[in-house]
Amino acid sequence: MRRQKNTQQMKEQDKNPPDLTNEEEIGNLPEKEFRIMIVRMIRNLGSRMDKMQETVNKDLQELKMKQATMNNAINEIKSTLDRINSRITEAEERISDLEDKVVEITTAEQNKEKRMKRSEDSLRELWDNMKRTNIRIIGVPEEEEKKKGTEKIFEEIIVENFPNMGKEIVNQVQEAQRVPYRINPRKNTPRHILIKLSKIKYKESILKAAREKQQITHKGIPIRLTADLSAETLQARREWQDILKVMKEKNLQPRLLYPARISFRFDGEIKTFTDKQKLREFSTTKPALQQMLKELL
Repeated sequence: MRRQKNTQQMKEQDKNPPDLTNEEEIGNLPEKEFRIMIVRMIRNLGSRMDKMQETVNKDLQELKMKQATMNNAINEIKSTLDRINSRITEAEERISDLEDKVVEITTAEQNKEKRMKRSEDSLRELWDNMKRTNIRIIGVPEEEEKKKGTEKIFEEIIVENFPNMGKEIVNQVQEAQRVPYRINPRKNTPRHILIKLSKIKYKESILKAAREKQQITHKGIPIRLTADLSAETLQARREWQDILKVMKEKNLQPRLLYPARISFRFDGEIKTFTDKQKLREFSTTKPALQQMLKELL
């Protein structure tokens, strides 16, 4: 009966092995029970290791899958970046081509403008040269030449204002007429009289005498004598007026030369310029002149 009871206790111990953590208790175990305990512990350890191995394998598999997914994502990102970089490079090349074309177009436009400017200047110069011996008489009523002719009016003006010139100037007239040819009914002012002389020196002597006399008359009525210039040259000469006024105030002895050049004395030298741009460039090297003309250039 007692033996049966011990056997039953051993079976229960096999099912529920005691938690033998105390070294003294383990040391007091009989050899058989100790061996059984060791075997069970080894089995439990193996089972745990198998489970741990299985868990580790699963974790490794998941890591590999995640790594594969990550690698795919990285490759996709790299591929996307490569496509973007390719598009950026292509866009930069197109922009560079467009910039080159813009530069070409700008250069072509600038060259075109320069050619047009040279052509306009050449045409203006040619037109002014054709008019270089001409004088315009402004302010003589229209009815005057109907009685005596246009050349006679010019002769009367010379005799009245420049008696010392005599017949020599009058005999140099090659052509005399009103301009424009047709009367504009909407204008109340008389048309100009255009006098074409044989040589430039006669025109210049008359205009010089007119500047010195300051007031020119015909039968006591004030009139004007001017050079016959193209509309462009007249506009260019008008653009110098404000600068001429300032230079006169500063005693720079300015002069307006033919056809539309300005001349003045600065630092003891005579300076001549054909347009404002060249005068502006020169003034940047002369602070006093630049300050003087800062509102006009």
